[in-house]
Amino acid sequence: MSFSIAGKTAIVTGSANGVGLAIGRHFADAGANVMFADMDEKRLADELGEQADDSNIRFFAGDLREKLTIANLLSATIDAFDQVDILINGARQVIPSDPLDTDDDSVRTLLNQNLMPALRLSQVVAKRMIKQAGENENPAGSIINLSSIAARRTHPDLMAYSVSTAALDQMTRSLAVALAPSRIRVNSIALGSVMSASLQSTLKENRDFRDDIEKHTPLSRIAAPTELTETAQFLASDAAGFITGQILTIDGGRTLLDPVAAPAH
Repeated sequence: MSFSIAGKTAIVTGSANGVGLAIGRHFADAGANVMFADMDEKRLADELGEQADDSNIRFFAGDLREKLTIANLLSATIDAFDQVDILINGARQVIPSDPLDTDDDSVRTLLNQNLMPALRLSQVVAKRMIKQAGENENPAGSIINLSSIAARRTHPDLMAYSVSTAALDQMTRSLAVALAPSRIRVNSIALGSVMSASLQSTLKENRDFRDDIEKHTPLSRIAAPTELTETAQFLASDAAGFITGQILTIDGGRTLLDPVAAPAH
């Protein structure tokens, strides 16, 4: 069975740059209809403006922490493509945190940024997938969350990010069980160090950080965003039809090592 997603419709959040942008472009090239969604309207327009008139590419800008924005995103997708078959929850934020600072509100901030929009969007998209599928026996849809190996590792300065990604992984498992009777699969991709826009910015400010990452990664490098795209396509395709509730790790072997102080970005 091929990994075909041709003719399917995907919503990809966090897709103005980095991994989300790479996945969205790859899906479009593979014949899927893609709605790119992000808060950064200018970046979306800069990256996709000339392509947005193509038959299979649209973009939507808005703050997905707002319930109305989530409803509007789904409506815009249905208006453009009549259906939604794939959801990639790729919007993520990384901020440093101090576990001992009683005034540090970063855990709440990142739960509201990294978890709740993914949960709410998954809920409304799943309802649409169920409605589309009706009574037939065909697969109804695939939801893929972009998570992080930080969910399973300990780095005090990234406690809030670790908590939010661990919660995202548990959400993945819970939704996988809840949506299985409706023939909707839910999985996560736990990323190691990928050259996202935020990581690029960090590396510019701290050149030693790259050496630290590479030293703690058996493959001794940082992944390019394009190295995640075919994995996402596989999970979105019918070839992965018996895979649900899984956290698939792509980290260059990072989690095979055990130094507590190694950053899991």
